[in-house]
Amino acid sequence: MGTNATVGKERADENRDQVISYFTLRILIGAAGVFLPLLTFIGKLIYEGSAEIEYSISDYYDNGAAGDILVGVLFALGFFLFSYKGPAPIDNRTANIGCVSALGVALFPTTFCSNCWVHYLHFGFALVLFSSFIFFSIFLFRKTSPGKKPTRQKEKRNQVYLICGIIMILCIAGIAVSSFLLDDKLTSKYHLVFWFESIALVSFGFSWITKAEFLFLRDSGSLRPKADK
Repeated sequence: MGTNATVGKERADENRDQVISYFTLRILIGAAGVFLPLLTFIGKLIYEGSAEIEYSISDYYDNGAAGDILVGVLFALGFFLFSYKGPAPIDNRTANIGCVSALGVALFPTTFCSNCWVHYLHFGFALVLFSSFIFFSIFLFRKTSPGKKPTRQKEKRNQVYLICGIIMILCIAGIAVSSFLLDDKLTSKYHLVFWFESIALVSFGFSWITKAEFLFLRDSGSLRPKADK
């Protein structure tokens, strides 16, 4: 009996360690999205002394410290996504796709050239990255284990995930309209692409922080890494 009790305690301690790592990882992933636009802006302000907003977040590549911050956060985000292990294989595969896409966005900068394959690869990776964020928010985060009724808090979190996913979809549509349909002078004057990207990133980050039950909507007594399932 003593041995069984010891083993049970060790497993409980191991599960508790996993809970902390799961929650922390979700918060880190979310924070990377929420603070990326602000950090790049601050980086340019410190390095160049300019508060001028770039055409898009990707255009901060050539702004010294801001570019370093951008690449660093993208690599960190890629690492966090690679380390993330969800409750089902599809969660892991989606996170891995997001990891590769984040690294692709960092390694193929849009400012490298104005009309070449690097430029198109950057936008391709960015589109896949945001698509993985949307898939997490609208589909994966809102799942519930078969035969298990979601709690009221879980239902509220599901609403947050759905809203965040819809906002990201609208922002991607806004980026497409701003880039291809609106007059470039108008887009540049109001920094439409930058703001759409920023709102999409904040929405992505907020959905992951909500998933961690960090700020609100926490199930009472919930300490499980799969509390939403």
